[in-house]
Amino acid sequence: MQHFRFTTLHRVLLAALFAGAGMSSAFAQTSVNVEGLVDAFAGSMRMAGATDRTAKVDSAGMSTSYFGFRGSEDLGGGMKANFALTGFFRGDTGESGRFPGNETLFSRDANVGVSGSFGAISLGRGLAPNFLPSILFNPFGDSFTFSPLILHLNVPLFNASGWSSSLAGDTGWSNQIKYTTPTFGGLTANLHYQFGEAAGDTGKNNIGGNLLYFSGPLSLTAFYHKVEANNPLDTPLGNVKAVAGRVASEQKAWFVGAGYDFNVVKLNGTFDKTTHDADFEDKTYSVGASAPAGNGKVLIAYAQTKRTGGGLDGSTRKTASVGYDYNLSRRTDAYAVYMNDRITGFDSGNSFGAGIRHRF
Repeated sequence: MQHFRFTTLHRVLLAALFAGAGMSSAFAQTSVNVEGLVDAFAGSMRMAGATDRTAKVDSAGMSTSYFGFRGSEDLGGGMKANFALTGFFRGDTGESGRFPGNETLFSRDANVGVSGSFGAISLGRGLAPNFLPSILFNPFGDSFTFSPLILHLNVPLFNASGWSSSLAGDTGWSNQIKYTTPTFGGLTANLHYQFGEAAGDTGKNNIGGNLLYFSGPLSLTAFYHKVEANNPLDTPLGNVKAVAGRVASEQKAWFVGAGYDFNVVKLNGTFDKTTHDADFEDKTYSVGASAPAGNGKVLIAYAQTKRTGGGLDGSTRKTASVGYDYNLSRRTDAYAVYMNDRITGFDSGNSFGAGIRHRF
């Protein structure tokens, strides 16, 4: 009996050693990372047009919380296979998605592709062409709560103002082919094509691209898109944007931005225009500044959108934010922001929030 136990134990150990050797070989060529971010804040919020103020603990003060997996495999010859599966969640409740509704599980990223000296190609859900130019060229980055530019471009108001966001198609596109060029002298381009996947309507699709240029203190960007399909779920079909009772089935948008870092302060400015097949348009400009202060940065930003067409002529939204973002460590920061929001014909709103953000 002793001899049987000794032999079995050695067989188990040998199997484990061989398995470990195989795993080590695999991991030498393949890497998979768990990544994410948790952001929550406490504050008092009142947007323009709201009748009452809301005190809350909420998610996504400075960034939308998410988690997921990202990895790559070395294929040899400078080629890699890459994948990303990441999804949003709300840090204050633990619910999935950016908002209540039918948002898909991996609504941030769900794609696979290859990269090499030619650049990178991916298939699946990923960033829309509007996303990087808008978040990289405003001081509040990807804040869907306090960034004036991001609020105007992407966040509708569900109150008496009925103010809809400017951009159609979301900040991520599903069912897309995306190509990223190599970087040439600081310049990179991204080309996006999303299949509409509407039976009997092969012309229904999204197409767009962006340019990103970084050289020393100077940065420049631009994007263009034509949107005919919503994301992450295209419902209802043929309705990409609704404003004051007018429904558009197509939107065209263009955007330019610039930034310059003077070391003591970094300045940004953007301008964009959206047009629709339902005869209304938005023009938005933004300016911003960020300045190092202690172990953090002072952030100041302003955006203005003028809406015209139909019965909307002269409607204007103006939003300004000022805040301080303090680095507690390399991966954790604390912030406080005050924001003022105004829309023609409605009561203005003032909001304040203080929160913490951790990346992992």
